[in-house]
Amino acid sequence: MPVHGRQTAVGCASGGVLLQIVLLAVVCSTALAAQSRSAAAFELFGLKLWELSSDEDADIVDPLRYTVTIDAPDADEDLAEKLENASALKADEEHPVSGSLGLLAKARSDREQLVAAFYADALYEGVVTITIQGKPLDDLPPDAEFSGPQPIPVVISIAAGPKFTLGNIRLKGDAAGLASADFGLIAGGDASSGAVLKAEAAIVRALKQEGRPLAKVTGREIVAEHAGSTLDVTLTVAAGPVAGYGDTTVEGTEKVDRDFTEYMTGLKRGRQYSPDEIDDARDRLLGLEVFNSVTVKEADALDAEGNIPIGVEVSERKPHHLDLVGSLSSTDGLDLKGNWEHRNLFGPAEKLRIDGKISGIGSNDLSQLNYSAGVMFEKPGVVGPASKFFAGANTVLEHPDAYDRFSVKGNTGLSYDLDRQQTVSAEVALDYSKITDSFGKHTFLIASIPLRYVYDNRDNRLNPTTGFRALAYAEPSYDILNGAAFVKLRGEGSAYQSLDAASKFVLAERVAIGSIIGAGLQDVPADRRFYSGGGGSVRGYAYQGIGPKDADGEPIGGLSFFETSFEMRIAITDTIGVVPFVDAGTVSTDQFPDFSGMKVGAGVGLRYITPFGPLRIDAAVPLNPDPDDPDFGIYAGIGQAF
Repeated sequence: MPVHGRQTAVGCASGGVLLQIVLLAVVCSTALAAQSRSAAAFELFGLKLWELSSDEDADIVDPLRYTVTIDAPDADEDLAEKLENASALKADEEHPVSGSLGLLAKARSDREQLVAAFYADALYEGVVTITIQGKPLDDLPPDAEFSGPQPIPVVISIAAGPKFTLGNIRLKGDAAGLASADFGLIAGGDASSGAVLKAEAAIVRALKQEGRPLAKVTGREIVAEHAGSTLDVTLTVAAGPVAGYGDTTVEGTEKVDRDFTEYMTGLKRGRQYSPDEIDDARDRLLGLEVFNSVTVKEADALDAEGNIPIGVEVSERKPHHLDLVGSLSSTDGLDLKGNWEHRNLFGPAEKLRIDGKISGIGSNDLSQLNYSAGVMFEKPGVVGPASKFFAGANTVLEHPDAYDRFSVKGNTGLSYDLDRQQTVSAEVALDYSKITDSFGKHTFLIASIPLRYVYDNRDNRLNPTTGFRALAYAEPSYDILNGAAFVKLRGEGSAYQSLDAASKFVLAERVAIGSIIGAGLQDVPADRRFYSGGGGSVRGYAYQGIGPKDADGEPIGGLSFFETSFEMRIAITDTIGVVPFVDAGTVSTDQFPDFSGMKVGAGVGLRYITPFGPLRIDAAVPLNPDPDDPDFGIYAGIGQAF
């Protein structure tokens, strides 16, 4: 974003602190580890987690070491941190550069990054001076050689200057009728480069929402008024004509059917253009899980019929995938599960997945381990691009404290995305099971129609910082062998709120409630009743440990339940987090929860952020335990608790 000053030029500088403390929850039997600077190289399934700096630097030609001193006397703590984070010199201080030319190049690049950091903080009068061995960077020749003892001293001197605010705002061209305040451009307001660029994008987006695919900024004049520390902004925008979709062309497909890929965009020729539909098309193609990347772009000009051609570029993933995951709990033992997937069975992105799981390792006798296996088939786009057909079968042999169960189940159904946030699904299922519980041995054949609605606007499904997710579930069921009919109802909501701009503090809340109506407790199969307690529920208590119990102290489940959780997710570094939490829950044999029996657990967890989700380890204690409840619980796995 070029800035023109009327009195003084903007200078340049750089810095960055690198603190690395690595928490590793190892897959299967998750363990905690801390990185030290002398640690040896460690790699897990191709993911390098840490290594000695000497290992990293071994291939550097003519290594030259340096030290960095950042002098910013008028910068507050927040600005100093931002400038240090912008400096590659500071961030890489422990690693040598390749000779004197490498140090010069790094210093010049640093200066540009620090100017950008100034602009991002609305500092348009800041000056950065970098010296190497006491000589200013601009006075050094391009082929300067730095001799003498290493490390070579580098000093970055920073004069931040005053923070600017927005001054005169003018929108010209096709944006002349728009109110700049609607896009965050307000006299006296935020003048940072990010705020101006965000406003530009929002203005263009607003015009595109009118069906104008060629809307763009054609002129930008940014003037820094140093006398009053204000930034004058003039933007000229061309809207372009309203247009429909033209031909959609697909590039990059290999094994995935090209015509099917075009169909799944849902961009029908002649329908009026919408940027939201372009975003939906990209998300839908990524959701097929057959592409590594998807780009959906409008052409630079309309076709002969006045429509906008759409270009889709994709790169395919490998069609086969093997996934192994483990979770560990001091109360529930070790769980191991894996699945094999074929993501593109016949060409139009059909998925075949085979799952298997063993749980209770370490907490149950070998004869009492829990096993499950299943197969699932999915076919997208059966009744429109937003739909998906699915069918599956699975078998379970499990021995939780509440019951012993053998089950064989089959199901088939359809899901449909109403929009980017809302999904509905319906299915039919048939479940044959033999169950032994506190009420004796029973055989069931349950026919049911599970119905589900999900609303999800979280910013990140693996590690959300803002947004909300809500689930509504109803399952009318009929026991063909015993004649009992009942309906299982469940609702769940989770909310996430970032308490600061950098999302270092995120408040997360969850609440869930459920009820089974139409039948008594003994008529409802034990596996379909409600239970509470354990790592995915109320931490600090055993799995299924909350709620009514029989004379032997074994859980019997209930017809209703209520749970709630509160977490404060605190980012210590970019990869390490601390999470204090409180969970509460109750289970009742009545059709409405009995809140007088609420059990509460509290604790703290550690998180290590990875590309595939946070690695999690939590420790919790029950705050109002019964005599047979554990003293504490430790839980480890992948992903946030909710």
